[in-house]
Amino acid sequence: MSKAAEVTKLMSRLRINYQSRHRNLKQIDGPEGRINKLRKTVTGLVKNERIELHYARADEARGYAERLISDAIRYGECHRPTMEMADFWLQEKQLVHKLFKVLVPRYETFPLSYTRMWKAPREYPGHFRLNAVLELRGNPFPSLEQPTSKRRNLLHNVLLDEARKQNTMEKLEKIELNPKN
Repeated sequence: MSKAAEVTKLMSRLRINYQSRHRNLKQIDGPEGRINKLRKTVTGLVKNERIELHYARADEARGYAERLISDAIRYGECHRPTMEMADFWLQEKQLVHKLFKVLVPRYETFPLSYTRMWKAPREYPGHFRLNAVLELRGNPFPSLEQPTSKRRNLLHNVLLDEARKQNTMEKLEKIELNPKN
């Protein structure tokens, strides 16, 4: 086994596409204020399991929350660096208990990412900032996902379905008429 393959087992792998691009998140307090704001966001996400905030901050905080949960699942509460990371990112210390006793059992066998992010509607027309809803999967709140069945009755979908049926019927008739082909 190569050394590169051994190293990849030691690193956590995020289950989301994380684009390491520059985010224009300016803070009066500088980088320290930015980190404190992200800590508040991750703490709020673990505490409430669904939060609404600006898209850029939600996108960045999502990566930190995914990493925190993934390391908690991977190493458990007896791993000192994981506990230090949980202590850093979760400002309310009772949430460390929630992380290991509630979220880790929920996500141990979870095949998808642990968080989900939705674009929220703008507050008013012309508002330049995008808002987002960041949530933990499996939360007790009603789903934000819209069922796709409502779109089946739109005119163009009905016409496309009928065209598909007609095309299939024509192919079946050709096969029945020419069984050798």
